[in-house]
Amino acid sequence: MTPEIRTGGPADVPDILALLDAAVAWLAAQGRTEQWGATPWSGRPAAVERVERYAREYLVRIAADSEGRTIGSCILADHAPDYAPKTDQPELYVQQLVISREHRNSGVGAALIADARAEAARRGVGLLRVDCYAGPDRKLVGQYRALGFTETEPFEVAMADGTRWPGQVLEIRL
Repeated sequence: MTPEIRTGGPADVPDILALLDAAVAWLAAQGRTEQWGATPWSGRPAAVERVERYAREYLVRIAADSEGRTIGSCILADHAPDYAPKTDQPELYVQQLVISREHRNSGVGAALIADARAEAARRGVGLLRVDCYAGPDRKLVGQYRALGFTETEPFEVAMADGTRWPGQVLEIRL
């Protein structure tokens, strides 16, 4: 499937939250709550505020199906989030990538990453980075590798409950 990709913004926040909520439900149904927990994003005020801030401050790219329904979202920034290892090179950073569960493995993620690569090239930036959950099975790391990313730096985030959230930074050099 080749989705239509357009620039989004604050009006797309409800659709982005719906995608994130569906991803949380899917992960929780598999007993995989270490990444995002079991509470929907839309049920966590801080998470809602984060998505609203991203929609205001960063470049939001929306993938839509042939009927105009949102089936994926990629949020791009010109810097890494505070918790991620930094680079001294100009970069485009995938702050968030989420695909509808119904369109998983249909090329939507690949189309959004191809779009991000094109945006980096348009800006004259030679580095596209992303970070993701790097739990024991490293499935998400493998998905980003399949999209053309190379692993760089692992990191951990100290959580409020005292646990450590394992992360992995990956990059594509353009």
